[in-house]
Amino acid sequence: MRDLAPLARFGGLVATDLRDVTSDPAALESSGFWAVVADFEGRLVCARFGDVRRERPPAPVTGAWRGPAAGDWTSSLDRAAYIAGVRRIREHIAAGEVYQANLCRVLSARLPDPAAADVDALTMLLARGNPAPYAGTVRLPAHGVEVATASPELFLRRTGRTVESGPIKGTGRTADDLQDKDHAENVMIVDLVRNDLGQVCATGSVTVPALCAVEEHPGLVHLVSTVRGELATGAGWPELLAGTFPPGSVTGAPKSSALRIIDALETAPRGPYCGGIGWVDADRRTGELAVGIRTFWIHRGAPGGPVLRFGTGAGITWGSDPEREWDETELKASRLLALASSRPRRVSRQPRAV
Repeated sequence: MRDLAPLARFGGLVATDLRDVTSDPAALESSGFWAVVADFEGRLVCARFGDVRRERPPAPVTGAWRGPAAGDWTSSLDRAAYIAGVRRIREHIAAGEVYQANLCRVLSARLPDPAAADVDALTMLLARGNPAPYAGTVRLPAHGVEVATASPELFLRRTGRTVESGPIKGTGRTADDLQDKDHAENVMIVDLVRNDLGQVCATGSVTVPALCAVEEHPGLVHLVSTVRGELATGAGWPELLAGTFPPGSVTGAPKSSALRIIDALETAPRGPYCGGIGWVDADRRTGELAVGIRTFWIHRGAPGGPVLRFGTGAGITWGSDPEREWDETELKASRLLALASSRPRRVSRQPRAV
């Protein structure tokens, strides 16, 4: 693999000159600028950089990213398995075990030229074809972290003692596609996020400034809410992550039951997908972590050689139609997979099962 220097990029911020890497969230309360990647399964990588500057993101360079062919993607759950999983979650809901659970699948494809694969070049490609408010790169090859995200969803934003989350629930091609089920799902997750933040925020400080606002993104729309609170005395990033992770919008309600169901139904680890990706400026007590959706990552230790991976999923409620939920996972994936593929074309309606 060619030498790819450690780097983090978020919007107009570029961080280089790696100084330290740790899995201890207490480091985020120390000093310096940190890039953060938290896998859904709990692995945390915090990387402190010495050089942080504002820089206009460069335009994509022709040929800098060579991705898989569009037809090479495989899915950890094929269409039949995913639909069966949706039906199983509805059985859990009928039994009163859970109100909502997020069912995801991981798509994988071999990299045609893994030695030259650079996730920052992929980030530039995504930024041109699918701009997103929380887009970014974290490139730490020596530590097994190579992530390019085009996330539209805020997990945690901190400004001093104020913290905010922006859960997304409800997806359609247009606002007219959104159903009562989508609004009900959003409200359920807002309640969960309020409860999560309530564990680390001052009593009575958690509010919902916006509920079920419609946001337009490339190729689709989302329902987005805002939940805000003031950190309790003595609480910082370690307590904030412990109280809110993994993000409520990609787990379900109640969270503990949803996680148990997810573990039983999903056949591949989510990794940085559905985790947290972003930055923390410990000196200024600010930070912004996105939910790791619309996210690619390189797994160089995969059997048979390095692969590019991408996750997609949908929130399942009693009102879910299994076919429609499969279609939602396809809608979320299609545009981004086409961008990341070396010969972009319409993504197959049913990726082959691995």
